[in-house]
Amino acid sequence: MADDLTRRAFVAAAATGALALSTDRAYGANGRIRMAVIGCGGMGTGHVGSLVKRAEKDNVQVVGVCDVYQKRIERAKKIASAEGYSDYRKILDRKDVDAVLIATPDHWHGKITIEAMEAGKNVYCEKPMTHTVEQAIAVRDAARRLKKILQVGPNATASDGYWQASEAIKAGRIGKVTWAQGSYNRNARDCLFNTHQKIDPTAGPDKAGEDHIDWDMWLGHKYGLAPKIDWNPEHFFRFRKYWPYNGGVATDLLYHKLAPLLIALAGPNGAYPSRVTGSGGLYVEKDGRDIPDVFMMTADYPQEFSVFLVSTLTNDTQIPDRIYGKHGTMEIGGEPLLKFNGDFKPEFQAKNDGKDEVKIPIKPRADMVGNFLDVIRGNGQLNCNVELGTATMVAIKLAVESYRQRKVMNWDAKTEKVV
Repeated sequence: MADDLTRRAFVAAAATGALALSTDRAYGANGRIRMAVIGCGGMGTGHVGSLVKRAEKDNVQVVGVCDVYQKRIERAKKIASAEGYSDYRKILDRKDVDAVLIATPDHWHGKITIEAMEAGKNVYCEKPMTHTVEQAIAVRDAARRLKKILQVGPNATASDGYWQASEAIKAGRIGKVTWAQGSYNRNARDCLFNTHQKIDPTAGPDKAGEDHIDWDMWLGHKYGLAPKIDWNPEHFFRFRKYWPYNGGVATDLLYHKLAPLLIALAGPNGAYPSRVTGSGGLYVEKDGRDIPDVFMMTADYPQEFSVFLVSTLTNDTQIPDRIYGKHGTMEIGGEPLLKFNGDFKPEFQAKNDGKDEVKIPIKPRADMVGNFLDVIRGNGQLNCNVELGTATMVAIKLAVESYRQRKVMNWDAKTEKVV
């Protein structure tokens, strides 16, 4: 009976795209998962510490850490008691590494993710999944081909409210959905894109020991990932402000918003847009950065809904996550709250037990890394799989390009190219 349940769970997971384990290793419920972290800046080091804390409970071990900055390697080694590397390929060569967590700057995400899957590793990749649309499609196709588990890291996809919203929408509880909104705004006296990424004046490519940075490797110019330029500590420590490595608030913040909204609107695999626009400007934070401090995007989808998102660094008043249907409106951000709208009270009540207003209970879900480990062991489905990660990436990146080029960007679903 237990074997039959396991088999059925495996088949169901595979059918939903939740599970794609290769057969070179069976983990089982209690098998130890050996992980390496590639990219040990602020986010990566946080992941190292978190993995160490959950080592006993989740039977996971950090066996390798990697960065181009020697000081970060030494710091992560001490936290995890793991081997340290300055070249990620040495981690991928290790046969005892089951999975890698990638927390490098965005322009490296796609290349390392594909090479890790080709080396037989399962991958947790921080958001955004890639830096370009082309890289996103390549990562998706590689994941499909190689049958590896790839989790992308927008945290809100672990919030049950969006999954409950998806079920409510499919059940017609607010009528035909036509649009949704969300925001991720910040406002600080000193911009967090500066204060969160402090420059170390003692570090650089010409320094020795722990102060050494492999600048050429970080740029990735040999692989066409970014232009070759002289050492620039602003670019290295504050890469989120510059187009060659990042998409600014769109890829750093709005990726967190669009991915979970797409779960609610279109299901666990998301949906690709048909038309995207991006607007805004650099109005306050004029410190030499490329990225805007006010950014707005609208994405239209062939499933007949639109999404409007805002991210600013100039005012932190938020637009609530809200989904608009013909019969009712749904607010998310905890338990979804449904209310009737306009003249459609009878239709709303018919789908909501005769009530004018309904709250949907939510259940605890595993956090992003915990969910990743569960799926490796054959349990459940990913919070943000490669299909959702790619669909989100396409819309976000088209919005960035729309802003930069001052054009409406149209997506051809058949050729999977911008037209």
